[in-house]
Amino acid sequence: MSGLEIALGALLIVFAIIMIIVIILQEGNQQGIGVVTGGADSFFSKNKARSIDAFLSRWTKIIAIGFVVFVVALNIFMFFAK
Repeated sequence: MSGLEIALGALLIVFAIIMIIVIILQEGNQQGIGVVTGGADSFFSKNKARSIDAFLSRWTKIIAIGFVVFVVALNIFMFFAK
């Protein structure tokens, strides 16, 4: 293995870890669960959660597209580097 292959593999792992972290940070879609547990959400907290969730959702899409493009490019590069 060359140094370039190791560097690109490490970069792919870092990219995957970032994508996992962004996905885990998103809130689940549990509407109405506050009524069952007794927690009442205020208007501000609901809108804040939506804006953060929208931000994380947008970045998840961007990172996922970048990840797929990076994997395809890496495979094409490794195919022609033989």
